[in-house]
Amino acid sequence: MNSVWTGHRKAWALVGIVASFAITITSPAEAARRKAPAGGGYGPPSASIVVDAKTGKILQGENIDAPRIPASITKVMSLYLLFEQLERGRMTLDTPLTVSSYASSQPPTKLGLRPGSTIAVDDAIKAMVTLSANDVSVVVAENVAGSEEDFARMMTRKARELGMSSTAFYNPHGLPNDPPNITTARDLSVLGRAIQDRFPKYFAYFQTSSFQYGKRTIRGHNRLLGKVEGVDGIKTGYTRLSGFNLLTSVNTANRSIVAVVLGGRSGASRDQKMASLIDDQLPRAYAGARIAPPVVEGAAQPTMVAEAPAPRPVEPAPVQAPIRVASATPEAPMAQATTPQPAPERKPLDLNTLRPVVASATGASSTTTPSSTSSVRWQKGQEPLPLNAQAYAALPPQAAPAQIPASQKAALVAKIEAKPVEAAPAASAPIKTASLKVDVPEPKKVERPAVSGWVIQLGATDDESKAKEMLDSARSRFGKVLGKAAPFTEKVTVDGSTLYRARFSGFSESDDASKACKQLKKSGVNCFASRA
Repeated sequence: MNSVWTGHRKAWALVGIVASFAITITSPAEAARRKAPAGGGYGPPSASIVVDAKTGKILQGENIDAPRIPASITKVMSLYLLFEQLERGRMTLDTPLTVSSYASSQPPTKLGLRPGSTIAVDDAIKAMVTLSANDVSVVVAENVAGSEEDFARMMTRKARELGMSSTAFYNPHGLPNDPPNITTARDLSVLGRAIQDRFPKYFAYFQTSSFQYGKRTIRGHNRLLGKVEGVDGIKTGYTRLSGFNLLTSVNTANRSIVAVVLGGRSGASRDQKMASLIDDQLPRAYAGARIAPPVVEGAAQPTMVAEAPAPRPVEPAPVQAPIRVASATPEAPMAQATTPQPAPERKPLDLNTLRPVVASATGASSTTTPSSTSSVRWQKGQEPLPLNAQAYAALPPQAAPAQIPASQKAALVAKIEAKPVEAAPAASAPIKTASLKVDVPEPKKVERPAVSGWVIQLGATDDESKAKEMLDSARSRFGKVLGKAAPFTEKVTVDGSTLYRARFSGFSESDDASKACKQLKKSGVNCFASRA
C-alpha cells in the first residue's frame, strides 16, 4: 500500500514540475501583456503623475512619492548612460558591442543574441526601445561599465545627479531582483524630462514603433504611438510585482507634458488611463514659451511653488481605499492643514525595507501572467499630493551657505552681470593703484554675443565642442528659420559639474522665439525659448 501511495506522490510531483516548467517557458512578457486579466484580484499598487514640461508644475498626481517598481522603464536610464557615451565620442552608432554568455542567458523578452556575437549600438538602442530586450540591456551595461553591477551603480549615481532622490537601480533591465529596482512616479517624470532636455537628438529613438533586425521585423509595445495625438515616446514596463507601467511624452504645437502611469492591472487598462490623463490634462498645460529650466545633472532645482488655480469651494478630501506598497515602515497619519504649508523635505528611501516578499519556484519566469492570488504584502502608500506642487525632485539637504557681506555680494553681482566694457570718456582721470605695476592682459574675445530679449536653447552638454556642433548643425539645416539669430555657448557650473548650453540669441519678442522653436520641433529638433 505504501509503495502504491509513494508512486502516486512521485507521479503528481512530476506533473507539477512539468506544469511549472511549461508556464515558465511559455510566458514571455508580451504574452503576459496580452493575457493578463483585468480582474481576478490582481491589484498591483498604482501611482500616476502628469507634469507640465514648460513650467515644471504638476497637473495631476496620485501616490507620486510612494515607492514603486519601474520594471522595464529602467531601460530609459540605461539608454541615458548609453547616449552619454555617444555624446562624448566614446562610441558611435556603428560601434559593435560584444555579447557575453551571461548577457545571452537573460530571460525574455530578448533578441536572442549568441555568445561571442556583436550588435551595433544603433540596433541595440532600437531593440531596447521596441522589444525591451533584456539580453541587449546587459550587453550595453557590460560594454559601458565592464559589469552589470558597476553599470547599476552608475545608474543610481546618475539618478542622484538628476535629483531622483528616491530611486535606486540594481540591474539595467528591470527584471525582478533582491533588492528590487525602486523609484517613484515623480522621479520617473524627472527622468522623462531630463532625457529629452539632455539628448534631443537621440530622444527621437523613442518614437520607433518597429525596426528590421536581420530578417525579423521587431515591433514595439507602446500602443499609444501613432494613436494619441502628440505622443512621441517613451517606454512601457511590466513584471508581476510592478503591474503595467508606462512613461509617456506628449509634445504638440504649443504644449508639452510628461506623464507616468504605474501599477496598471492590464496593458489595455494602463493605456486607457494614460490616454484619459492626456485628454484631461493636456489642455491645462501652459501654451506659452517654456519658463522651467532644463533638467540636467547637478542643476539646483527650485522648491515646490504654488500654482494659482481658479477659485473653487473647499471640499473635504475623499477617503481613498488603502493601497499596499512594499515597505516595513509604519504609516504616519496625514495632518489636515487649513492654510497652505511648505512641502516637507523628502529624504532618500531606506531601500533595506523595500523588499517585496513573493513565493515562486526557483528559476520561474518573471513575466508570468498575473493570477487571482497575490503573495506580496503591501502597505498603504501616500495620499495624492496637492496639484499645485512643482514636479522637480527634491535634492539632498545641504548645509546653509555662509552669509556674504553686502559689499562682497554687490561686487559678485556686478561681476556676474557685467556687460561689455564701453570706451571711457576722454575726460576720465586714470585710476591710481599701488606703485607695483601690473600688466593687465587685454580681455579675450568671447564667442558669445551681447544677449538681450529672448533666446532659444537646443540642449546642454558637458563638452563645449559638442554644444558648438549642435549649433552649427542647426544653423546649416535651419538657417531660414533662425534668420539672424546668433549662436553661442553658455558655461554653467553647479556643484563642480560643468555644462555648456547651446543657444541662439537675437529674438526681441517671446513670440518670435516661440515660432522659431516651433518650426525646429516640427523637424525633430527639441528646444525651448526663454528670456536671455
